[in-house]
Amino acid sequence: MIETPETPSQDPLRPIAIEDVVSGEFDQEAEGTISPLLTKRVLPPQAESPKLHKVLAQAGLGSRLEMEQLILEGRISVNNEPAHIGQRIQYGDQVKVNGRPLRIRIDPPPPRVIAYHKPAGEIVSHDDPKNRPTVFRKLPRLQHGKWQSVGRLDLNTEGLLLFTSSGELANRLMHPRFGLEREYAVRVLGALSNEEKQKLLDGVMLEDGMAQFGSIENGGGEGSNCWYRVTISEGRNREVRRMMEAVGHAVSRLIRIRYGAMVLPHGLRRSTYMELDEADIRALTHAANKAQAAENRDDPGIVGVQRTQDPRNQNPRNPRNRAFGAKKAGPGPSLQRTDKAASNQPDPLKTSVGYIGADSFSRQRKEQGPGGKSGGPRRNGGRSR
Repeated sequence: MIETPETPSQDPLRPIAIEDVVSGEFDQEAEGTISPLLTKRVLPPQAESPKLHKVLAQAGLGSRLEMEQLILEGRISVNNEPAHIGQRIQYGDQVKVNGRPLRIRIDPPPPRVIAYHKPAGEIVSHDDPKNRPTVFRKLPRLQHGKWQSVGRLDLNTEGLLLFTSSGELANRLMHPRFGLEREYAVRVLGALSNEEKQKLLDGVMLEDGMAQFGSIENGGGEGSNCWYRVTISEGRNREVRRMMEAVGHAVSRLIRIRYGAMVLPHGLRRSTYMELDEADIRALTHAANKAQAAENRDDPGIVGVQRTQDPRNQNPRNPRNRAFGAKKAGPGPSLQRTDKAASNQPDPLKTSVGYIGADSFSRQRKEQGPGGKSGGPRRNGGRSR
């Protein structure tokens, strides 16, 4: 029997959930053929920078023709190099006229954000003395600046990793005082007792201070391998692994499936990325600003990321809601912290509003069109030239 496109197993827009990891569907999709509903994700170029002679004319030095004549006469330089006709300049360039610096105002480029599916075996570092594979080798090139990772995942941890060209945005998204929640699927050796779960929620002492989960939910598993869905609002080095070890359970696999309200989607294979569009980046920036404002005024309100409510978001058949909508109930009971910090933000997988990334996926799906073929996200970064 041929399944229809509405069949959940064929829907590339729904988020990865703990049930997908335990059942093995996550691994099959992460290494399988990319869905034709998702387009190639080669980083598109940003809007062109303004031309030099136009900027000079706007600065009041003369007409555009007069500025072109100055350029031809070699009286204008950019970054201590002679300028040329048709040259474009950008934020940060140093322009001199007759050897004297000229103050010009060019807006900095808007931040760019990509979501990367990190596999185990890659490190989050620009340089590694051991020459191990690094995630930055798989990312698209930026014409200016460099990618900043939003937090890190250790060598053996896989899953969702965000990158941005804005250092300020990266800091707001990962600083622990803003409390953006991270969610993991974690497999440990042996089942956690109720006492151990409560201890992890109340807090365990690590060598760098106290650490605690926001929630723990049973995920199932076979034999001594037990899966759990856990949330935490900070990202210290190997924190989830060390917390589990503190209660006597070794972690054999760890997958980040959510960061704030950005959820690792089906169809995004390992070592591939997708770029968030302008609407999603605005929502991400708004979320960071909202989290900062809540922290500054000690506001018990929501500091998580929630997009503006839309009546269409109440429709479960809306692709946006299939991507970031309600989560199926887990196979076992769950425990949550009851203090104010734990209640700062809702669980995006248990509500039905549009979340960050949905616009990007919807746009890519529309661009592809029905029945189209796609090469999918490129490995080795799908570098743009």
